[in-house]
Amino acid sequence: MRTKWLQFDNWSIRDKLILHILLISIFPALCLGLLISWATSYTIEEQVNGQTSQLIGNVNKSLDYHASNMQNVSYLISFNPEIGRFFAEGTLAFPGEQERYNTLKFLQGFTTLHSEIAGIMVVNHKGEYLSNEMYARTSRNLTEENWYQDAVKAKGIFKLVGHPVKRNVTSHANYKDEEVVSFVRAVLDPETQAVQGVVLIDFKSRLIAEVVRDVRLGKSGYLIVMDDKGDALYAPKNSIVDQLERERILTDNAGDFAEKVDGKPIQYIYQKSSFTGWTTVGVFPMQDRIQGINEINLYIVSFVFLVSLLGIAASYYLSYSISRPIIQLSSFMHKVENGNMSIRYNGKRRDEIGMLGNSFNQMLAQIKRLLRQVNEEQRLKREAELRSLQAHIQPHFLYNTLDTIQWLARKDGAYEATEVVESLSRLFRIGLSRGKEIIPLADEFEHIRSYLMIQKTRYKDKLNYSIEIEPELMNLFVIKLILQPVVENAIYHGIKERRGSGFISIRATAEEGMVVIRIEDDGNGMTEGKLDLLRTQLDQVGKTDYMQPTPQEKGEEERGPLKSYGLRNVQERIRLSYGEPYGISIDSQWKSGTIVTIRHPIMHREE
Repeated sequence: MRTKWLQFDNWSIRDKLILHILLISIFPALCLGLLISWATSYTIEEQVNGQTSQLIGNVNKSLDYHASNMQNVSYLISFNPEIGRFFAEGTLAFPGEQERYNTLKFLQGFTTLHSEIAGIMVVNHKGEYLSNEMYARTSRNLTEENWYQDAVKAKGIFKLVGHPVKRNVTSHANYKDEEVVSFVRAVLDPETQAVQGVVLIDFKSRLIAEVVRDVRLGKSGYLIVMDDKGDALYAPKNSIVDQLERERILTDNAGDFAEKVDGKPIQYIYQKSSFTGWTTVGVFPMQDRIQGINEINLYIVSFVFLVSLLGIAASYYLSYSISRPIIQLSSFMHKVENGNMSIRYNGKRRDEIGMLGNSFNQMLAQIKRLLRQVNEEQRLKREAELRSLQAHIQPHFLYNTLDTIQWLARKDGAYEATEVVESLSRLFRIGLSRGKEIIPLADEFEHIRSYLMIQKTRYKDKLNYSIEIEPELMNLFVIKLILQPVVENAIYHGIKERRGSGFISIRATAEEGMVVIRIEDDGNGMTEGKLDLLRTQLDQVGKTDYMQPTPQEKGEEERGPLKSYGLRNVQERIRLSYGEPYGISIDSQWKSGTIVTIRHPIMHREE
């Protein structure tokens, strides 16, 4: 079963381009939208929490300010000399009504100056008290009251005791318990640290409400103020005071958490005042925050939708503009497959498609040139085969005649003539090779050995030679008659032209995966001009226009006939059969000799 990737490879370029453009446009837009949405939600949450915490902090500062004023009032009262004598002597400190009146007038000044004070009561250690606004309900000793005991335990520290609940003290204004908040502070003897009495201040709860109720947390959020016991000092109507996690809030000085109340998520943010010990709690539905986030998400979704719409339109346009010329080129190629070689791409584009179209036109032109060249080569090959067939008739007859002459010479004792005729006979036999073009390398060397033996008979001591072949190369196959033209050139243009005897070395080795045969002579050599011309002729073999003479060859023909037909014939047969890097290479120095190197592929059987 084919995998998805293989199926994807079968998609058209247009579909792939559409998918690619959609991926690089829509996918990043979606990721960006999600990232912005997450970052916005996180930022809004942080901002809401930060702003709420800041508002709560400001509320705590206001409440601490008012509580600090009450503390200062308690200090001023305790430092008054008449109050001090009252703590020590009780009612005996006021021998007359004027002294008592003056003391009460002193206390009344605080309630007049501070409208938030509902009443002040000073109680000594005997249970006797002074107050303008407050009085005891019964004759029960006030030192037994819980608020008095709390003040004693605080050891002179100003303390909030919360709403008065079932206390033996009331006021002439008849405030309800939830309408006031009580503060107490015990007055200690500076030397003995004994409790001399307690200052009780009733603080109006409406001031707390005035500070808190004007603070808005979103559309429907509100604040709640609790004392250190978790009792609500202020809570708006329809608040969820009873459902607050009081223990969790009272444990930490500050924090936030979310809980579901009646199936709706509610956010709580709280801070505790280090001065009063009160905790201000901000309560607001998370829906208020989500609503703002939803508005932002709407803009993000609209942006992503617009980007996606533009991406789809751009992908279809770009894919069409790219795939259309490719499809056109493909149709041209189908027509070429059907044999129409005259068709051409006529586009005026300068991009990669235009470059491909121009290459397509050049390819067709090159194919037509190659077809003409192949046709010409086939024609020449057929002519050569015909000439070879005609030439084989005479060598067969000559070979049989030489065999008869050899038998007659051996009969008459002409042994030197016999060896020459025998060598010539082997020369013709190997040259014919039953019409085969590929022969064993051993036969090729036997052929050149017979040729040199005949030439040795002619030139005597002027010609000397050596033939070396590695044993493992004997059974390899090569194109026949590739050595004789080279050796013939070495004799007639090298050895023959020099003074004294000459030497020809023929050596066959295996190098770099090919058979390398070097024919080296110490003859006359060639000038640089003739060497360059010969190399140019040999390099042109196998090229498109190698059958046409080069300008150098034309000039050489005007001065005289070329004498490299044998080498070119060998080069043509090797290059046309196997191509480069096989063939002939020549190195020569004037008056120093020539080295001809033949490179032939290694062939272990006749092919």
